[in-house]
Amino acid sequence: MFTGIIQAIGILQQRSESQLAINATDAPFLAEVTIGDSIAVDGVCLTVETVDATGFTVSVSPETLQRTTLAAKAAAGAMVNLEPALRVGDRVGGHFVTGHVDGVGSVLAIAPTGTSWEFTFSAPEAVATYIIPKGSIAINGISLTVAHCNEKGDEFSIAVIPHTYAETTLQFLRVGDGVNLEADLLGKYTRKFLQPQDASTAVEIDLAFLQAHGYA
Repeated sequence: MFTGIIQAIGILQQRSESQLAINATDAPFLAEVTIGDSIAVDGVCLTVETVDATGFTVSVSPETLQRTTLAAKAAAGAMVNLEPALRVGDRVGGHFVTGHVDGVGSVLAIAPTGTSWEFTFSAPEAVATYIIPKGSIAINGISLTVAHCNEKGDEFSIAVIPHTYAETTLQFLRVGDGVNLEADLLGKYTRKFLQPQDASTAVEIDLAFLQAHGYA
């Protein structure tokens, strides 16, 4: 589990078809990383396999490469956001982020607004369902707040303050770039609970049911 507060920027490199290396010499948490730790790499929860003074390596499945932007970024030696797993007792400065990417969106527009920036993104249907104004969303692992969205949620914008811009890879994004998106966990569970039950297992609650169960 993560909170979407980025702690370092690393460089992603391809070691083999299924192994990635992350150069993280500037990461303040690197000295505490051990084999088996979970680290969010651009919003993707990955397990550390080896670690040294320069960074760490992880293995990735074909599904992870297919469902995220990691393959393209590793091939390009791109910068990635890094966050170690949340510890019990840590502050949740952002929102609960699992590191399980729901879909890949793309940058539609970037506009400076005074000392800040407004980014506009597209979102696939699997993510758009959960996007609401003022709701939380993780973009490349960054906990952000939706400023505006269209009715379907497949196009939305966020406001980025100077600190977030400077401390994350948002500063490197360009129009057309792909981004990893993770919808708000609470929203996903709420929608699941509110979905109609299968008619074959649904229970009709009437007076007879309540009487039989001691409520009337």
